[in-house]
Amino acid sequence: MTKLFTPFTLKDVTLRNRIAVPPMCQYSATDGLPNDWHLAHYSQLARGGAGLVIVEATGISADGRITPGCTGIWNDQQAAEHAKIAHAIKKAGSVAGIQIGHAGMKASANKPWEGDDHLPVDDPRAWQTIAPSAKAFGANLPRIPRAMTKDDIQRVKADFVAAAKRSLDAGYQWLELHFAHGYLAQSFFSVHTNQRDDQYGGNAQNRGRFLLETLAAVREVWPDNLPLTLRFGVLEFDDRDEETLSEAIALTKQFRAGGLDMISVSMGFTTPDSSIPWGPAFMAPIAQRVRRETGLPVASAWGFGMPHVAESAVSNEQLDLVMIGRAHLENPHWPYHAAKTLGIDKPSWTLPAPYAHWLERYRM
Repeated sequence: MTKLFTPFTLKDVTLRNRIAVPPMCQYSATDGLPNDWHLAHYSQLARGGAGLVIVEATGISADGRITPGCTGIWNDQQAAEHAKIAHAIKKAGSVAGIQIGHAGMKASANKPWEGDDHLPVDDPRAWQTIAPSAKAFGANLPRIPRAMTKDDIQRVKADFVAAAKRSLDAGYQWLELHFAHGYLAQSFFSVHTNQRDDQYGGNAQNRGRFLLETLAAVREVWPDNLPLTLRFGVLEFDDRDEETLSEAIALTKQFRAGGLDMISVSMGFTTPDSSIPWGPAFMAPIAQRVRRETGLPVASAWGFGMPHVAESAVSNEQLDLVMIGRAHLENPHWPYHAAKTLGIDKPSWTLPAPYAHWLERYRM
């Protein structure tokens, strides 16, 4: 047995293996409502054998979505549709997770295949974007957001809390807060996008305040026995990476003290001109440092789609969970493929019984 296929327990939740499907936006909802596409998509991924399936970045409010096609969980009708998805994931043997967040300066955008840019201001589907400061991302997202007031900050934190409650009621067992990728929380932390001169800007402690307060507010309503996790961009791949990473690790230690159970280590994406060294497992050493210095279990994505790379990251204790994204879209039964590649005897045990029956009985 490889370590990739050993169970992983966090709080009262046990995953059947160390393979997780990370959030991958489908941009296929209407008014935030998940539909049959989402139900089929997530149940298929769960049937494929992953231990954890995390539903895509889900808006905590209408203005928190990335695009008009993004899912939401700001009302009870949306939560009822999410309940169907959570049930299907669990019925297929995976743990059902959801990522909730606010897109901030990157909100009110077209779907990627329809331009991947900001919606025109006169488009009836468009809305006012908000961010810690009136500073645009740039490139294909040039719109300047409205700088948030203290009331805005309190409202967004309350929206996170309400979304967490609805996620729990919908049956999700694993909650991930989206504090990465240039969206609202990340843009509070980043020196590139936070130009505030109040208690939410300036030094690293102030820039992390919104994140810490949001985590604390959600911790109050999310059960202690279920995993509360977040995805966090710990560096930007720019000329201040060591400083950014050190600040991120210091903040992550505070996350842990505030009740965080696990961190998914990622990138900031707060500027369009980062020099990202794409390649197999390029985030693994960074995640390992976060794991070592904070004592938290860690996960990461980006470049783990080859089975031996995924196995190495787990067996070498760089990661506790491996997030396998695009490879799962190419092959929802990636765990079966990984088991075969890694030489596991009778790898079809990773599959649902009807599939395993055919593959084992009629081998040629």
